[in-house]
Amino acid sequence: MDVDLIFKIAAVGILVAVLNILLQRSGREEQALMTTITALVVVLMIVVQKISELFTMIKTLFGL
Repeated sequence: MDVDLIFKIAAVGILVAVLNILLQRSGREEQALMTTITALVVVLMIVVQKISELFTMIKTLFGL
């Protein structure tokens, strides 16, 4: 597993946590929620891409 992937996800998490705190303290709860949902979608897209690469590698490994 690539360590860079873990660092990317952690960086997104830290950035979203800071933005979430700042937005909630300024009274913009809706924007904080949308930021969190957007970050979740981005991370899920990254994970789905890596899972797709894994399945492609397994497929070529077994010659399917």
